[in-house]
Amino acid sequence: MPPAAAVRWPFIWRAPVAPVAVLRAGVRRSGMRRCLSARAGSGGHRPPAYGGLLLDAGGTLLQVARPVAETYASIGRRYGSDDITFLALAVPLSCAFHQTYAVFQVPNVRPSTGVTKPEKRIMEGFKRAFAAPWPKTLRYQDDGRPFWRIVVAEATGCTDDDYFEEVYQHYAHGDAWRLPVGADTTLHELKDAGGDKPFYLLLFSVRGLHFSSVKLAVVSNFDTRLRKLLKDLNVSDMFDAIVVSSEVGFEKPAPEIFKIALDQIGMEASKAVHVGDDETADKAGANAVGLECWLWGEDVKTFSDIRDRILTTDQQ
Repeated sequence: MPPAAAVRWPFIWRAPVAPVAVLRAGVRRSGMRRCLSARAGSGGHRPPAYGGLLLDAGGTLLQVARPVAETYASIGRRYGSDDITFLALAVPLSCAFHQTYAVFQVPNVRPSTGVTKPEKRIMEGFKRAFAAPWPKTLRYQDDGRPFWRIVVAEATGCTDDDYFEEVYQHYAHGDAWRLPVGADTTLHELKDAGGDKPFYLLLFSVRGLHFSSVKLAVVSNFDTRLRKLLKDLNVSDMFDAIVVSSEVGFEKPAPEIFKIALDQIGMEASKAVHVGDDETADKAGANAVGLECWLWGEDVKTFSDIRDRILTTDQQ
């Protein structure tokens, strides 16, 4: 700006060099700077270690709010009383002049079809039902009721239709589920990694520190309740793709379901990672299409672990 113009407009503020340098130095010493440096490297452009994250739902992203056996048993108590009716029984009594009858009411007890198993045996039956081979192509077709009806009956020994429906509807609502600790924060951090930066991050961009957002997808063997559950838990909008087996006609470990997810987020298998809790469905299935897989509970135990492994390029 010419000196004359500066005189005419004395309130135009021009940022001095020193404050910016001070800001940069202050943030450099802060924990934020150390975190960003870990993610971006010590200099130059370093994107996240993976451009895409695929997540299994049940058992990984979605955890039951309380143990399955406890839920099955507590709901089953309302269906657990014996059905008692009384039969009128006429017993002939003979006398010298005529035959008479004495009428008695005899209780007729029909065994309960409710849940009487202890929780330990319920869980054993639940696991046994899941391990059994399924004769059809998909376990979860549409709403998954045929499969879940067998699971609930095998686990509890109860075939009451009303009982099954109450259990099924219980797990159709978000309050029956929870997200692992830190999941919401991690998803936001990965999703926002390449978004608009506040002023203090622009200071690092000047020095060549740039970040790219991570594409997020759910890849799950689940029925049609899944999308509602993700909405109930306020994470649905974070995902670039939600691939549900009952909708696409393929279940993990089939390679097709992983390929559909990768296509929807526009990512090559070599640049993405999958996280799931099943050795066969998740790990073997992902590896078969060239996807690295981290087993939930073994390779990664928290969502902070996932975040650090994705955003820290120099993994020791």
